[in-house]
Amino acid sequence: MSATPQAPATTVSAAWSLWALLLGVGLLMLGNGLQGSLLGVRAAEEAFGNTVTGLVMSAYFVGFLAGSTLTPRKLRQVGHIRVFAALASITSVAILVHVLFIDPWVWAAMRLVTGFAYAGLYVVTESWLNGHAGNHLRGRLLAFYMVISYLGMGGGQLLLNVADPSGVVLFLIVSILMSVALVPILLSYTPQPDISEPEAMNLRRLYRLSPLGTLGCLLTGVANGSVFGMGAVFATGSGLAVDQVAAFMGAFILGGALLQWPLGKLSDKTDRQAVIVVVAALATALSLAGLLLGGEARSLTLLGVLLGGTTLTLYSLFLACANDVLTPQQTLAASSSLVLALGVGAILGPLTTGLLMDALGPDGFLWDLALIHAAIVAFGGYCLIRHPASDSGEHGHYVAVPAGTAPLGATWVEEAANEPAQLELALVETPVEATGEPVG
Repeated sequence: MSATPQAPATTVSAAWSLWALLLGVGLLMLGNGLQGSLLGVRAAEEAFGNTVTGLVMSAYFVGFLAGSTLTPRKLRQVGHIRVFAALASITSVAILVHVLFIDPWVWAAMRLVTGFAYAGLYVVTESWLNGHAGNHLRGRLLAFYMVISYLGMGGGQLLLNVADPSGVVLFLIVSILMSVALVPILLSYTPQPDISEPEAMNLRRLYRLSPLGTLGCLLTGVANGSVFGMGAVFATGSGLAVDQVAAFMGAFILGGALLQWPLGKLSDKTDRQAVIVVVAALATALSLAGLLLGGEARSLTLLGVLLGGTTLTLYSLFLACANDVLTPQQTLAASSSLVLALGVGAILGPLTTGLLMDALGPDGFLWDLALIHAAIVAFGGYCLIRHPASDSGEHGHYVAVPAGTAPLGATWVEEAANEPAQLELALVETPVEATGEPVG
């Protein structure tokens, strides 16, 4: 049986002791960031059409849901190392199949396989990380991991400049990154944590407890799916060159990394529902303002930073909002349901954006983001009136969570199921006992 290591005393020492794991994660995210934009650009060059491209990109999130659900079962059977090695090998092969067969049906199948494998890789890696950190460090260490994830994804966008997307070099680079990511993780000496069966929770009951948190995760999943699935297609259709497409997508992710923590801390100090409404309103206004920019590269890059800082920060706010009104036992059960809501939304995102872009051209991307965030503003305003937050001011502490790595929720569920009394920093602190009444 694996021994549980003594938790390092500080966040820095914890991160340093996990350098191999974090380096591997960075390489994984480099590959993931590159291949998402690469496939969007290449699909546009191959004239797949926006709707078909949206279907292809949505397949990733279908696999993502399946992977985050089924991987824990396999972990209990064969262990972390074997599962990680198998899934990383699958992703390395899947990206090469894309360039061997330029066909939307093949690409959709490979995106489904890739989504399944990446979800599993996140679960393996993040449960490894959670098993190493003590409760007094877990929130800060996961926030540090979030920054590495976003920087890796942003760096992956910039790798589009290395070679022509119409060739095979970029596909080979993705495969190499996935293969090299195995090396530091497999050679690191980190005891494998135990995994137990997570508790389930009905989405309907979760919605009754936290309407804004539950529906918000679904809607922000639609927005994030649109960004990561069709952002590169929008930039290409707007007339940007390949290096400018890379800059736009990198700026989007950079904005999300920069504003996660400030907005989260603000939401800890004031009404979190009000912060959500304001952030969503800003995202709506920025999306509509983007319609006036045309195809000017610098303006679109600046828009990417601002939109990323609003769009990509909402998922963590919704998680915190939901957990403000849950007991620790409900937090365990609710996490997997929130991941499910996010994943379902992410599947719908590229589809809705593809349809709007077919009807309205590249501007359909911005109209889609505007409509999604306007819906969040409307429902958030309704919740502020009908379900105001508690006047006590005692709500859980925000922990930044990268929206593109949703299996964290499932990982925390399983990790915490073994330690029901050790939850203070697992997702957000939940000092307020839930009453069962809708609050946020």
